[in-house]
Amino acid sequence: MEMKKLRGQFRSTIWDPTLIVSQILAVQFIFYSSLGLWLSIVNLVSGTYCSLDLLFKYEEIHLHDFGGRAVITAFVLNSLTGAVALWFIVRRTKQCLDFAATTHFLHLLICWMYNSHFPGIVSWWLLNAACVTIMCVFGEYLCLRTELQAIPLSVGPKADL
Repeated sequence: MEMKKLRGQFRSTIWDPTLIVSQILAVQFIFYSSLGLWLSIVNLVSGTYCSLDLLFKYEEIHLHDFGGRAVITAFVLNSLTGAVALWFIVRRTKQCLDFAATTHFLHLLICWMYNSHFPGIVSWWLLNAACVTIMCVFGEYLCLRTELQAIPLSVGPKADL
């Protein structure tokens, strides 16, 4: 595998499609696993039912009753979990927007297939736009903190050359 250094860049870049696809699949897996977990917890507290409809059905996202607000809460909490996944899996501030958008775009496609029609509900679009934003911004914040950590310099004696 050949490494190609870009002038003016701190890190070398590698075009590795296998790594990128693996990261996309890992983030998507964590996205749905944690969303299922958050929905289970929120619905256990609220006393409502658990179903795949809560993950994929457009009509489940509403403010009319406590069940709809519980689903919205689970999605928002899941975007925070997704940001942590970006921090652990992607580890690059510049790539957080790409992975957050890809995750939610794949969610759009899956919802479209599940419902057999394109989403036309405004609350679904607003919630997903907010979740992409939260996941991206918080993921960038976490990655940036890691990238900007000071590089420790040893002050001990030098090793024999």
